[in-house]
Amino acid sequence: MRGVLILIKGLGRGGAEQLLVSGAPYLDRERFRYQFAYLLPWKDGLVGELVGAGFPVHCLDGARGAGWLGRLRALIRREGVELVHAHSPVAAAGARTAAGRGTRQVYTEHNLWSRYHPATFAANLATFPRNHHVFAVSDMVRASIRYPGPLRRLPMPPVETLHHGLDPAALATEERDGARGELAIPHEAPLVATVANFKAAKDHATLLRAAARVVEAVPAAHFLLVGQGPLEADTRRLAGDLGLDGSVTFAGFRTDARRLIAASDLFVLSSAYEGLPIALIEAMALARPAVVTCVGGTPEVVTDGVEGLLVPPRDPTALARGVLRLLADPGLRARMGAAAAVRARDFDIRKAVHRMEQVYTALLT
Repeated sequence: MRGVLILIKGLGRGGAEQLLVSGAPYLDRERFRYQFAYLLPWKDGLVGELVGAGFPVHCLDGARGAGWLGRLRALIRREGVELVHAHSPVAAAGARTAAGRGTRQVYTEHNLWSRYHPATFAANLATFPRNHHVFAVSDMVRASIRYPGPLRRLPMPPVETLHHGLDPAALATEERDGARGELAIPHEAPLVATVANFKAAKDHATLLRAAARVVEAVPAAHFLLVGQGPLEADTRRLAGDLGLDGSVTFAGFRTDARRLIAASDLFVLSSAYEGLPIALIEAMALARPAVVTCVGGTPEVVTDGVEGLLVPPRDPTALARGVLRLLADPGLRARMGAAAAVRARDFDIRKAVHRMEQVYTALLT
């Protein structure tokens, strides 16, 4: 078997991290000897799932400075790793530096290059030509992978778009009233849900300002925010300032986020920028129509007017208008929800795993 190391900055509960766990059951362990490694010890929420599935998982403890590079080099040598597949730019730059020349390098880009901190961008750029293959999670992300003018003579590795997605076996429809009852949300309330950690990219401020407009027009409407993160306290304060305390539920981190989506009438995402939002695809798989900002990979998932509505980013009025349109028309919600469920089938993690292993095989032959 050929040794493959999957490397990421953290294994907390986020979109990119969840993709690794979703794909794990479909990895071909007869051909490849898989191991996982991560840098940040406090981001370990998904470690147990990978260990429980029988995969070795190593924490390189990148919190203690650059010593993780030596620990990574030692791990690669000790475990006979022949290919490293990195899923975050800092981890990828380190792997390209620490691994020997004979180690194949594969990288999945989850973000737009324009969104990186200058130091992260520089580290990624300086080592990028050492990649042997690159996957981008959306066409928009792929288009952002461009060397600056003075560096355009550098070799560019093969770059392809590879849409990741869901584990079909993990999806199940859930009953509506149980989740609502647990959260004290009335059965009859029009319920709008979002699943997004409280970070600047997700722009919850725009969502809450849109919610205030929706509640003004439909007083019974309720908004359910699932997630955690550094901006949660600020978001809660804004909800209070907008008079939304009785109309917004902060559910925190939930392992049953899909169950909460299934209890809602529609899904909303107010992101200022995105790679490929997996929470959106999950909602669509549960036949929930979506109102989402037209950023990053979202237009590659949702066709405006078919599976949901696309609105400009940072525009509370447009977001509210889209939500109100769907809340006012149950028939439209049902049609878009049915179309969304069909579209979600195109985003199957098994297809992504198959393609990645095709590349591994070609690089290790």
